Amino acid sequence: MNRSGLKIAICLLIASISVSAGFRGRSQSDDLKRAISTLKQIFILFDSGQENLLDETYPEKPGNKVTYLAGDDTVTTNRVAYLWPFSGVFSGVNALYKVTGDSQFLNLLEKEVLPGLEHYYDSLRQPPCYQSYITLTGKSDRYYDDNVWLALDFCDLYTLTGNPEYLEKSVRTWQFVLSGWDNELDGGIYWCEQKKRSKNTCSNAPASVLALKLFEATRDSSYFSWGLRLYNWTKINLQDPTDHLYFDNKNLAGKTDTRKYTYNSGQMMQSAAMLCRLTGDAAYLEEAQHIAESAIDNFTEEFITSDGKKIRLFKNTGNWFNAILFRGYAELYKLDGDDQYITIFRDNMNHLWNDIRDKNGLFSKDWKVQRYDENKSLLDQAGLVEIWAVLASVFKYSE
Repeated sequence: MNRSGLKIAICLLIASISVSAGFRGRSQSDDLKRAISTLKQIFILFDSGQENLLDETYPEKPGNKVTYLAGDDTVTTNRVAYLWPFSGVFSGVNALYKVTGDSQFLNLLEKEVLPGLEHYYDSLRQPPCYQSYITLTGKSDRYYDDNVWLALDFCDLYTLTGNPEYLEKSVRTWQFVLSGWDNELDGGIYWCEQKKRSKNTCSNAPASVLALKLFEATRDSSYFSWGLRLYNWTKINLQDPTDHLYFDNKNLAGKTDTRKYTYNSGQMMQSAAMLCRLTGDAAYLEEAQHIAESAIDNFTEEFITSDGKKIRLFKNTGNWFNAILFRGYAELYKLDGDDQYITIFRDNMNHLWNDIRDKNGLFSKDWKVQRYDENKSLLDQAGLVEIWAVLASVFKYSE
């Protein structure tokens, strides 16, 4: 099958997936429909024309440099998405497979997403891992946080399928992530293997979550020990004690970058909630609840929707970043059953669908204003697929 034929087949597959009969009520079905619709637009609009690969933005903007790398963006021709946004698609499809149990999502992962991911796999440098850009163009930087997001998804996919291949991939990627730990700053994992200048919340907090997930998958106590160690290191070195939220990073001179992003606090919230569940220690629950409350205070503002509803709207922080934050709230909800934060996300996602979705069915980072003329990010669309799928999951298992 040629590339255009494969794209048509993928879109027909996504369109054929029906909302599970196990969901009750209109709102639950809406979450799934929106996730599936957005996923379909990803495969239609971001198709790169290269086998199993996607574009960074739509419309594609030749020469448009990405700004999230540790060094310069040097790719100039035949550009495709970097690893980070591509991995967001893995997370989105994974979340849909988890909530629906529909094998067609597993087929989509195994026939399209995971083969695409292998274009980024670097087996030459040890330990092996996924590099930031496709290996066809040569060596590129390797990020510890890029790899921990993938290892989390592989671990989740193992839990869903029981396929030992996915556990092996998660463990192998974990070994690369852990290779980023050394004694500088009394521990912690760096951000980038090639530019070891800082130790970041985005590499340490999700590594704690990953270690705890691997412990649950294998019952190997060494993973639990690492999960706790990473949690404690991050809390000691990068938490703002005034509000329980997390700073971005600390450089090797000991200077802290005090910028705060939703996903950093979200991963520490998730880790704290998991530690409470695994240990029974209510202090971790209290910590997760402190983060949850402060994140809403810090990252949202009052907003009136087009239909006159007053909500707490997330500020311009990035769709995928908010998806990772929502993982923390979903984990916390399993423990305390307090749906106030779930409702805030539901309000935001309803507003996005009704008022921010553009003529192509895509979304920008700005959750206040609809924008037709900008280049929409693959990462931003993938993050919303995940949020809608997780929303559906929360309501499916809470009723």
